[in-house]
Amino acid sequence: MPRCTVIPVLSYPNLDQAIDWLCGTFGFTLRLKIGNHRAQLNVGDGAVALTQRDSGDKTDTADSLMVRVENVHRHHEHARSRGARIVQPPADHPYGERQYTVEDFAGRRWTFSQSIADVAPEQSGGSPGQL
Repeated sequence: MPRCTVIPVLSYPNLDQAIDWLCGTFGFTLRLKIGNHRAQLNVGDGAVALTQRDSGDKTDTADSLMVRVENVHRHHEHARSRGARIVQPPADHPYGERQYTVEDFAGRRWTFSQSIADVAPEQSGGSPGQL
């Protein structure tokens, strides 16, 4: 996971085209690519995550935000107690993150993530770029 606290997650209909364009046009660099469905780009001392938009997705956007927190379970319980709509409860993932996803009052999705293991990209189906 990139070390920055807030990570925009942008959805594109063609992931490879998005990587090439953003890196070539804005000078971003590929940090990590996971299969044909997800990538992380370095943006200065920040990052942006990219996802492949499902061809059946009829929404205008599937963009969301990812936020690093110290304790996903505590954060989840607080959000739930305040009436947040939990989309995906906390779960551990093979790429070394514990995450949950929630919708805010306007329907925007937020994923809160806690690093729980230092996993090499290759161990979770990814390939490294520049760190």
